[in-house]
Amino acid sequence: MANPFVDLSGVETGKYDNPYDALIEVSHNDPAQIQSRYSMHRSTRNAQQREKLLDPGFAGVSLDPILQKLIDPTIEPGFIDPRHCLVFWARPTQAVRKLISDIQNELLNVVPNLWIMPQDCLHMTALEITHSRTAEEIEALIEVMKPHIREIVDYTYNNRPRLIKPMIGYDAAAIALSFVPAAGEALTGYWDTEDDLYTYHHLRKDLFDLCKSKGVTVDSRYVVPSAHLTIGRFVDAEDTSKDGISDPSKMHSLVKKIEEINHWLEDEYWPKTDTTEIKIGGQWIVGNERGLTCRKGTLWYGGGGETIQQGTGFWDEAAFAEDSKGMRVEIQKAIEIDHSPSAVVPGSTRSGNMKRILVND
Repeated sequence: MANPFVDLSGVETGKYDNPYDALIEVSHNDPAQIQSRYSMHRSTRNAQQREKLLDPGFAGVSLDPILQKLIDPTIEPGFIDPRHCLVFWARPTQAVRKLISDIQNELLNVVPNLWIMPQDCLHMTALEITHSRTAEEIEALIEVMKPHIREIVDYTYNNRPRLIKPMIGYDAAAIALSFVPAAGEALTGYWDTEDDLYTYHHLRKDLFDLCKSKGVTVDSRYVVPSAHLTIGRFVDAEDTSKDGISDPSKMHSLVKKIEEINHWLEDEYWPKTDTTEIKIGGQWIVGNERGLTCRKGTLWYGGGGETIQQGTGFWDEAAFAEDSKGMRVEIQKAIEIDHSPSAVVPGSTRSGNMKRILVND
């Protein structure tokens, strides 16, 4: 399987103390160039994976053996995932979650045995402190970070990167929905060009610096220019094989479906030059509804583990003019599932469209 952690944007990060500085420097701190690098990475990767999956000699999808055991306890009774992690996640807004649900349902028409990431488990890793450690090793790191975690999870309350242009990415193991940093597209009355100067890559850079300044070594698997959420994984080869052998026609059907979805996303959810609007779900301002979430434990698939701290979020009233009360109820339910207090609190640094609303009003 191709290494998913290879940077395909043309940026070399090795010589930088903070690896996120590399892309910002080579892009001259220009949001348009940063967006271009993110776009290049995901489009290049999709092209590579398309060629691989449609090759007549393709060996077949890569099944996740640990996830298989967690789904079906009869495979190995008593199995416990040994991989403990410490992460800072961004949870998607309700609108993004709804879009993902629609995409997942479309994918199930072609690969009905695809493991679907549950709505309450969806996440984007803003910063991975470490992974595949023991519980004791994670606890030692938490002791160092504990006095500073609140500062970190609240960081998106006043530092709000905007993500746009959703697109499906894929490989032999999984399927994800990715975004790219905004660069002045579809500006509204409460968001202007200067707001997009602070991109998602700047957020990742700042989180790295914050953690390092608190005495913690960041041992992340990757720093590639990607803003993605895994939405499905392969745990059964039946949908893409015949008689135990990878079936080229089935693989072609899957790739065709993904490309159809991507055309639909571009037509319906990408910004247009003649309007200031982006369809609900096609834009994600990180920190909207909830701040970052610090989690520990065996949380490889979005569930499990434990929430250490839930950050403070803000409410973008403009994004949910319809049924805002119902949306607040759904957000409250999601937060309760995360075992954390209400994370959307009064206050805003922006104009009147960012209302002072409590999620549990």
